[in-house]
Amino acid sequence: MRKQLAVMTLSLMIIMSGYGYCSEETIDHLSPYFFVEEGDSNLDQFPLKSTEVTVNISGVIAHVEVRQEYANMGGQPISGRYIFPGSTSAAVHGMTMTIGDRVTHAKIKEKEEAKQIFNTAKQQGKNASLLEQKRPNVFQMEVANVMPGDTIIIELKYTELLVPQDTVYEFVYPTVVGPRYVSGAELKAAIPGQSWSKNPYLKAGSKPRTEFNISVRLNTGIDLAAVGCKTHDTEVDFEAPSVAQIRLANPVQFSGDRDFILNYQLAGKEINSGLIVQRGQKENYFLLMAQPPDRVESSIIPAREYIFVVDVSGSMHGFPLDTAKKLLENLIVNLDPTDSFNVMLFAGDSKMYAPQSVPATPAHLQQAARFISDSEGGGGTELLSAMKRALKLPRKEGVSRSLVIVTDGYVSAEREVFEAVSQNLHKTNVFAFGIGSSVNRYLIEGLAKSGQGDTFVVTKPEEALPVAQRFREYIQNPVLTDIEVGFENIQAYDVEPLAIPDLFGSRPVIVFGKWREAEDGTVVLTGTNGEGFFRQEIDWQGAVEREASEGLEYLWARARISRLSDFQSRDATNENREKIVELGLSYNLLTKFTSFVAVDEIIRNPSGQSQDVKQPLTLPKGVSNLAVGGGMNKVPEPGLITLVLLGTALLLIGWLQRKDERKKKAQWQGRK
Repeated sequence: MRKQLAVMTLSLMIIMSGYGYCSEETIDHLSPYFFVEEGDSNLDQFPLKSTEVTVNISGVIAHVEVRQEYANMGGQPISGRYIFPGSTSAAVHGMTMTIGDRVTHAKIKEKEEAKQIFNTAKQQGKNASLLEQKRPNVFQMEVANVMPGDTIIIELKYTELLVPQDTVYEFVYPTVVGPRYVSGAELKAAIPGQSWSKNPYLKAGSKPRTEFNISVRLNTGIDLAAVGCKTHDTEVDFEAPSVAQIRLANPVQFSGDRDFILNYQLAGKEINSGLIVQRGQKENYFLLMAQPPDRVESSIIPAREYIFVVDVSGSMHGFPLDTAKKLLENLIVNLDPTDSFNVMLFAGDSKMYAPQSVPATPAHLQQAARFISDSEGGGGTELLSAMKRALKLPRKEGVSRSLVIVTDGYVSAEREVFEAVSQNLHKTNVFAFGIGSSVNRYLIEGLAKSGQGDTFVVTKPEEALPVAQRFREYIQNPVLTDIEVGFENIQAYDVEPLAIPDLFGSRPVIVFGKWREAEDGTVVLTGTNGEGFFRQEIDWQGAVEREASEGLEYLWARARISRLSDFQSRDATNENREKIVELGLSYNLLTKFTSFVAVDEIIRNPSGQSQDVKQPLTLPKGVSNLAVGGGMNKVPEPGLITLVLLGTALLLIGWLQRKDERKKKAQWQGRK
């Protein structure tokens, strides 16, 4: 009987956990889940009604304003929470909250203080909003006490530097946060700040519940040769040879389920290189964008080994994995006969094509192509353990090893991955390919930064072959190595970055800094290329002076915060906490440790009682339900189903107990 009771109890626990009724401490407490509408007409479960984005690009600097409109169409007060993406390099420096004709300018505060201010205002029944950074490219907005019939408008402002690659400029506005896989190790560690990953999602193909629109005004100062958007149907109007207005052709049809990517190129395939200076009230700032030398072919190419680490998890199922296969097959079959290679496929665990790298013979290339082609998407995304296994593979001396990682990046352990890369930088080069319509660019760009490489993003199947070709050209020979930037007759200080990595592709050298005196100064860029020593001089007198509104101070501070925080290990970031907080407060910037908070002092909801609502997110275009499905699914909170299950279990247990008692009674009577 005890065994039967134990089985019944265990079965009940399994059933309950399968319906998502385990406590916050259970193993699925950070998992994304599917949204199930409760059918309560009194509760507005989609308070974010629309997002309007206005972009002004002046030269190489983008100024972006994001207008989010929250409204309560239900019958009771609500407090909404919404997760949304952003650019990894965005310097978020302003926020306002508008209710009717009342405008409240948000204040930047240390994160814990901002949270306390918001919670107090929420309990007091005041309208309040709180903007927090969960990742450099993931933000959380909370709005409190949205009364029935209310409309609250939140406006954000950020500034971003646009850096060309192969003379092509690219502006990216992410529109959706993909579901993040949280590993078992992270769950056990109960890492603070990870709760944002436990967010509801609409199933693939569901109709979006929020509107989205974006418009871009280009003013480059140099004639435009080409303007195009590869992700959306757009209308382009040229106001002048160097000025263009770009709008969505049909914003109603756009569901906000993929990144908006705008590309443009200047006449003569030039880039906006040179020196930009800005005078401020307290300090002066400069930005140097130096054009690298042309690529010089070298006859000396070391023996090379490539280890392709390919994500085959659930979120890669379908279009992303099909595209990855196309990309990988092209990369592998075009290896040189002197190269060696291996392939690792990973999801919850990993499997290798061979125990160690093999020569790039036709037979191995064909077998590896089949190995990749036969894979299917499913399971979690254990990228860190896969990378550690790949980095430990046996290697030959004198061979240049490169890890080529292909993933959509839907993991939460980004910092641990960056740390693993940086610890092996002297042994292995790392290149990252992002596959999908809305990849986790923080991971992809962070891998490139940690591995001193570059990013390669494929959003459509037809882009796989051109990107593969660009990668092959990229790795053939570095453009410039041993790079140093010096200043002659210029009092420059607080220069970022501290060291400049080798340049492989035709991306300019970017340097931020501050300056005091520079009458007849010169900035000197030196390095080594295929022809030997390289020197480039930039005359300070030829610098373009910009108004303070250009925001160089924000870009400088964002560059320093990036070095201190974005791609560092968690311990290193905590060590730099005071420096990051000081930068955030001094420059009015959103950071990991500073947040924007706005409070309207009028009490709108005297009871202080409101229903908390998490706004469901749309799955990125091309991502299947497997990215969220399986054990991560949820149904409504415990209610009638719970009572039915519990009652049924108790009835069964009681019936078993009575049956056992009758059996014992019959046995006792038989013995009498």
